Amino acid sequence: MILIIGAGGQVGQELVAILREKHGKDKVIASDIRQVDALEAPFETLDAMDGDRLKEIVDQYQIKEVYHLAALLSANAEKQIKFAWELNMQSLFHVLELAKEGKINKIFWPSSIAVFGPTTPKNDTPQETVTEPSTVYGISKLAGERWCEYYANKFGVDVRSIRYPGLIGYKTMPGGGTTDYAVDIYHQALEKGSYECFLKEDAYLPMMYMEDAIRATIELMEAKAEDVKIRSSYNLGGISFSPKEIAESIQKEIPDFQISYNPDFRQQIAESWPSSINDQAARDDWGWKEAYDLDAMSADMLKQLRIQKGMD
Repeated sequence: MILIIGAGGQVGQELVAILREKHGKDKVIASDIRQVDALEAPFETLDAMDGDRLKEIVDQYQIKEVYHLAALLSANAEKQIKFAWELNMQSLFHVLELAKEGKINKIFWPSSIAVFGPTTPKNDTPQETVTEPSTVYGISKLAGERWCEYYANKFGVDVRSIRYPGLIGYKTMPGGGTTDYAVDIYHQALEKGSYECFLKEDAYLPMMYMEDAIRATIELMEAKAEDVKIRSSYNLGGISFSPKEIAESIQKEIPDFQISYNPDFRQQIAESWPSSINDQAARDDWGWKEAYDLDAMSADMLKQLRIQKGMD
């Protein structure tokens, strides 16, 4: 049995759908802090910081695999510093401890490019490099990576992780991350024909289409344990582009689309992150390979959103 914590988020909803298709609806338990209309039963209400409730669900369903996705994302975490740290850390400890006790066999926990900082090499950022994050979210993710590796080395916990780049998908709305402009821009392109970006036109960031991210997550979880050589978190690269380049890609589908720029505090966050990622370790260890480039992603995003919004 599989439990997804934080299933109502952007990654969670897509993972629930794919894993239920793969393993059967009743084998995948979705959970979040409140009921999510888009998620069908089996669903359990779970505050990720409530260790007793988590243990109750794990025991009730005999959970053996956990995807722990609950977190406060980058831009929101800067506004709620203490809560972000407590949520992002305490919830991870609850899951790791249950695995240490032998109740859970395998854990997926997402890290992020936010673990990198201003002193990290920005281009082709290596797997092993300087990690001096300057955001609350990044600090919590870096600490989480170290705890995951510690529990793996010290207690044999089978925990697996990916440093997600910015994720772009059409099934959920943006969730408060700095990279979420690259989701919102497609919605605004269709609805208004224009977009005001909160980043500068040349702010390059590593991104990935959600289809690729979900596939990578499941491929990592299905890899043989001996092939998972990194127990902190794997770099995962996809597509690196700027707001100007994504706008040009959209203009291939919507020629009249216009973009303007009004950078805010999120620009400073973006400047602390890499421009492109080296993910050779993931390619070598468990065979990772992306399927979507920028134009393929733009074409599919706009196609799917048109269907979703009843424009086709």
